[in-house]
Amino acid sequence: MRDWQPFLGLPLWVWLFVIPAGFAVLCAVQPRQARHLLKPLWTLLDRLYLWAGVLAAFFMVTILALIVAQMIARWSSVTFHGSTEYAGYAMAATSFFALAHTLTRGAHIRVSIFLNMNRFLSLWLDAFAMLIAAITATYFARYAIKTNILSEMINDRTQGQDFVPEWLVTLISMLGNSPTKWGQMWAETGSDWIYTPMWLPQLPMSIGTVLLAVALWDYLIRLLVDRETHIHSEAVE
Repeated sequence: MRDWQPFLGLPLWVWLFVIPAGFAVLCAVQPRQARHLLKPLWTLLDRLYLWAGVLAAFFMVTILALIVAQMIARWSSVTFHGSTEYAGYAMAATSFFALAHTLTRGAHIRVSIFLNMNRFLSLWLDAFAMLIAAITATYFARYAIKTNILSEMINDRTQGQDFVPEWLVTLISMLGNSPTKWGQMWAETGSDWIYTPMWLPQLPMSIGTVLLAVALWDYLIRLLVDRETHIHSEAVE
């Protein structure tokens, strides 16, 4: 779809996989310097994961609000067009925004039978598992974004009965366009409701998978720097 090498100077796979893995190895070799440099970034990332969890909770409450609205509409004999689709979009947003926050709280399923054998084996098996997970999540994130770009390119629209105001689509589209185009975009924007562009509900998938990939690389580096995992379950046993 697009060759990123002229823009990035290197193939995209080098930026996504080789450079993060090389940086993780460098942090493992120089843990003191890495800890000193990365500690402010870790604080910032922890807040980002937390706010992603808050956003996931917001969309979960949105699902409840939509269910209540559907009930009221049914009792009032009023048609609520697109309510099922809106609830589906909110459910997807809840799932994907919660991925990184859930990881940091130790709520993902992790098989730890081999991690309990001894400290040395636990460290390097955990690091290997985190590396594989980070590569997989990065691959997923790359193709989630590719799906967004393709949907926008072919102007793919929903097949349901859900609509969104045209100004909302323009407002969000501003984030992916140069400020020099903003005036023209708003000049061409009407006040009508349009079928939902598919890239709009797909955005949480892209953002959530990117955050998950960042969190996995982040916690892999923390593991290599501090020689202990920073993923601790909050479950009460």
